[in-house]
Amino acid sequence: MTTKRKSKGVVLKPYLIGIGIPLCIFSLYLGYRISTTDKILIPVSVFALIAGLFFEARRVTGSWLTFIGTVLLSFILSFFAFLPGEGDYFLDSHIQMWPYVFCFFFIALSIMFAEDKVIPKLTEGITLIQSISIIYWVIDSAYLGFTHIYLIPIIILFGLYFAGWSFYSAFSYDELKRKTRLRLSIWSSIIMLLLGIDNIYSVYQNPAIEGTNSSMFAFYIAAQFFLLGISSIYIVQNYFMLAEFIPSRDRFFNEKYYKDLNKLKKKHIDRYSEEQVSKFDSLLCVLITGTIYSLNYYFHFVPRNFIIWTVFLLFPIIISFFGRKSNQILQTSQTSSSDQ
Repeated sequence: MTTKRKSKGVVLKPYLIGIGIPLCIFSLYLGYRISTTDKILIPVSVFALIAGLFFEARRVTGSWLTFIGTVLLSFILSFFAFLPGEGDYFLDSHIQMWPYVFCFFFIALSIMFAEDKVIPKLTEGITLIQSISIIYWVIDSAYLGFTHIYLIPIIILFGLYFAGWSFYSAFSYDELKRKTRLRLSIWSSIIMLLLGIDNIYSVYQNPAIEGTNSSMFAFYIAAQFFLLGISSIYIVQNYFMLAEFIPSRDRFFNEKYYKDLNKLKKKHIDRYSEEQVSKFDSLLCVLITGTIYSLNYYFHFVPRNFIIWTVFLLFPIIISFFGRKSNQILQTSQTSSSDQ
C-alpha cells in the first residue's frame, strides 16, 4: 500500500522577509535623506492627497484586512520608482516621484480588489447633483461666452440634452428602463471625468503649503488635496468606463469589440438603481445645491472645484438628515390623525 505525500504549498514567509528587510533599511535611509536635505522632496500636500485616498479606500472596501493589504502591496511596488531610467541617476528626483508611484499602484489595486464597490452605485438624485454641478461649472468657467468657437456651443447643447434627461428622470414617475439607465450612467461618467480633470489642474495651481504664512490658508490647500485624494479612485474608474468604448488596434469594431461593448453596457446599466428617488429629495437637491452654487458664484467664497467636490462629499449626508426629518414629521402627522 502506497501512501500519497501531500504536496507542500509555496512558503511565502522567507520571500517576504527577504524583500521586507532590504526595503525597510532602504526606507529608513530615504527618511533620513528627506529629513536632512534642504530641498522639499515630498511636500505636505502629497500627504494630504494620500490621506484622502486612504480615507475613501477604507470607507469603500469596508475591510481593514483588504485596506492594509492594499497599502502594503502598493508600498512594496512603489519602489519601482527608484529603478534607473536615465543616463545620470539623481536620487532626489526619484524620491519626488515615489509617492505618486505609490498612489498609482494604490488606486490600481483598490480598483482591482474591490471593483464592485469602487464603481459607485448611481441614483437619479446623484445624477441630478452632478448635472447641476456641471451646469454651474460651465457658467463659472465662462465657457458660455466663447461663442466664436463652434465646438463649445455644440458641447454645451450636448450637455444640456443629457442634463435635461437627468432633471426629467428625477422629477417624473417614468420607469427607469435599461436605455435610460445606460444613458444616465454614461452621462455621470463624463461629468465626473471632466470635473476630475478640472479639479486636478486647479488643485495643483495652489502654492506649496510650506511656503504659506497663514495656517488657515495652509489648511485650505490641504483640504483641497484631501478632496482630490477622495475623488482620485472615481476619476480613474470613470475614465476606464468611458475609454473602453473607444476601439483599439486589436478590437477595431470586430467581434471582440462588440463582445466587450456589451459587457461594458451591462456594467453601466447594473450600477444604476432602478428605484426612483423621492420628489421631495429631488426638490431639496435643486434648492440646496442651487443656493450654494449661486452664492459661491456671486461672492466667490472658494474656487468652483473646491465647492463642487465639497458638495459631492457632504450632500448625501444633508439629504439623509432632511430625509429623516421629513419621515419623522410624516410619522408624527399620521400618528396624530389616527388618534383623532
